[in-house]
Formats: sequence, C-alpha cells, structure tokens
Amino acid sequence: MNSVTETISPLRQRFLDDMRMRKLSPKTQSGYIRTVSRFYGWLGRSPDTATAEDLRRYQLHLVDHGISPISLNVTITGLNFFFGTTLEHPELTVKMHTVPVPRKIPVVLSRDEVARLIGAAGNLKNQTLLAVAYGAGLRASELVSLKVSDIDGGRGVLRIEQGKGHKDRYAMLSPVLLDCLRTWWHAARAGGLMLNGGWLFPGMNPVNPLSTRQLNHIVHDAAKAAQIDKRVSPHTLRHCFATHLLEQKVDIRVIQVLLGHKKLETTALYTQVATEVLREVVCPLDILPHV
Repeated sequence: MNSVTETISPLRQRFLDDMRMRKLSPKTQSGYIRTVSRFYGWLGRSPDTATAEDLRRYQLHLVDHGISPISLNVTITGLNFFFGTTLEHPELTVKMHTVPVPRKIPVVLSRDEVARLIGAAGNLKNQTLLAVAYGAGLRASELVSLKVSDIDGGRGVLRIEQGKGHKDRYAMLSPVLLDCLRTWWHAARAGGLMLNGGWLFPGMNPVNPLSTRQLNHIVHDAAKAAQIDKRVSPHTLRHCFATHLLEQKVDIRVIQVLLGHKKLETTALYTQVATEVLREVVCPLDILPHV
C-alpha cells in the first residue's frame, strides 16, 4: 500500500505556524487560508511576489464583482495578516481600505410569535433548544456548545465558556428555563440520548454536539410550521431576548452584560426596535396647546 504525503511549501507552513502561534480559532484560520488561496488564484503567481498595486487592483476586482462589505472587510483582514505577519511587509496592503458596513435593525418577533415558534419546534429536544436560545439570549455557537455541567441551578446561571472574543461569562437561567432543562435532561438520559456530563444538546451521535447548521434547520422548520413570515434565524431569538428585556425596563447596561457585548453601543441598537418603549413616548404634537 503506497502512502501519499502532501508536501507543504515553506511559505504556507510559515503562514500556518504564524496563525497557530497566535492561537487563532480554527474557523479564523480556515477563513484566512481561503482568503490567501483566492488571492493566489486571481494573481496567478506566488502571493509573496505581489505588489501594493496588485492588492489595490484585487480590491477593485472584488468590488466590481459584487462582494459584500462584510466579506470584503474579512478578506482585507486575512490579507493584512498574511502580508503583515507572515511576509513582514505590512506596507503592501496600505492601498487596501475597509469599507463601512450598513447597519440594519434586527428582525424581532412578538412574545406571541416566540411562543408559537417554540411550540412548533416539534419534539422536546428542539423545544428546549429554542427555549434556551430565547430565555438566555445565547449565540448559536454558545448554545450548541453547552454541556450539562454548565448548568448551575443553585445560582440560577448558565456558564458560557469561551464565547465571542474568547471570553467566559454567565447567562441568566430563570426558574422556568431550569424546569425545562430538567425535563429535557431526564428524558434524554432515559432515552440514552445524552452522555453523563456530556453535551446538553447532542447531535445524532451523542459524542458530538448539535451543529449550528442543524440548529438553523430546526429554527427555519419551526418558523414555517408556526406560519411566521418574518425572516427568522437562531440569532433572531437573541434579538428578541434583548428587545423584550428592554421593553420590560431592564437597564440596558444589565442587558449588555447578559449578552456579552463589549460595547454599550452594540446593545443600544435594540432601543430602535423596542416598540413598546416607543409607544410610551408622548408625541410633542399631542401636547400642543389648542389654537
């Protein structure tokens, strides 16, 4: 039996080592590799021969072919790392410029729609999954990464390990949500669906967690079954959590902590969609003196 060994160029190996040294996440490393590979395909020669003008023309090429602002900025970030860190020539990307990303207000469901969405999720596992997404305001990656040991019923919190920005934090765990999780835990253990101390929401093989792709399918199927016409994703439930708390007059700085936002201005976006708060504001037209 012949063994085939893939040869890696010294430049690629240095690139991989640089990312590993800085402990970039696997997702970030994969994205940077794709970015440099695409640039190499466009350039038609080794990327270490590129000039500042080549990189400028590459950005024009991407813009002319309709790349989104987010994707463009991600591409520039990856190329900045490769040319600045691996090649030690940060001046080569000086003619590349990030662009503003349009800020859109999030889609938010009413409380009735959230209840319908969770109820339409089908089985107990899926209903509990969406209840946690909404009741704790978690990101999709945080939700699927939960382990049974992350539940602290005594303190009423969920431990989120290495969320966005590689930071640990605590999320809220209400009595109602804790009861939901206990019901799911007993059912999953009785059915052999959950390993002792394993993932809170296992995949088909309980050794592995549910994937974010599977979570997306669950949310989309539930929205369809609940006849919700709005564009719904797992992140929508996080938006609903924040908006509904704001409408309950919870301090925005508390919401910031619960969401794990680094900047208050990120949380402040929800003031634009908290319609119950807006309805309480008295229009100046309504208090004009009668003429």
